[in-house]
Amino acid sequence: MSETASSDADLLKAHLRGDRQAFSELFRRHRDRLWSVALRTMRDPDEAADALQEAMLSAFRNAGSFRSESRVTTWLHRIVVNACLDRMRRQRVRATVPLADSGPAEPAHPHDTIAEHDTRMVVDQALSRLPEEQRAAVVLVDVEGCPVSEAARMLGAAEGTVKSRCARGRLKLAQLLGHLRNPTTDEIVPEADMATRRQEGR
Repeated sequence: MSETASSDADLLKAHLRGDRQAFSELFRRHRDRLWSVALRTMRDPDEAADALQEAMLSAFRNAGSFRSESRVTTWLHRIVVNACLDRMRRQRVRATVPLADSGPAEPAHPHDTIAEHDTRMVVDQALSRLPEEQRAAVVLVDVEGCPVSEAARMLGAAEGTVKSRCARGRLKLAQLLGHLRNPTTDEIVPEADMATRRQEGR
């Protein structure tokens, strides 16, 4: 079967027929984004790798459960998200390790600045403080850019529920990250001006 001519659905059907290479090709196509979702949801590279492995093993074994009313990518993402949530519920992971600077989904770029790196760490740490369901919804909708309808299918929840989780998650993030938009006065006032203010008794 030609890779260029094979759709995701074709590859899944070929896998069900016994093609040993079909599922590997399907995973290779979507590995980077699936890894990104797992990593941002789990917050720990080792846990994310384990969750992704569990998810792909489940997808491999249960390919026959796929229903063509959704996209194969939606089905795969849902399995990954569920594997992450199940793993967090079992182990109550409260990881504080920041996202890796490089990886399959986030290659390092020479132009990255220290400030950008620090900001990413702060945002990622804030994400880790969200409840599991809110974090999964925010990662899918706001980080990965999935439509709410698609995220709802991945999470097995109603669209209204996903919207509500996103709204609550965004509110919490706004509280945690408010300092990024509103730095303190001391941080934005030049040192010379600060000295002048002290002299004037301000």
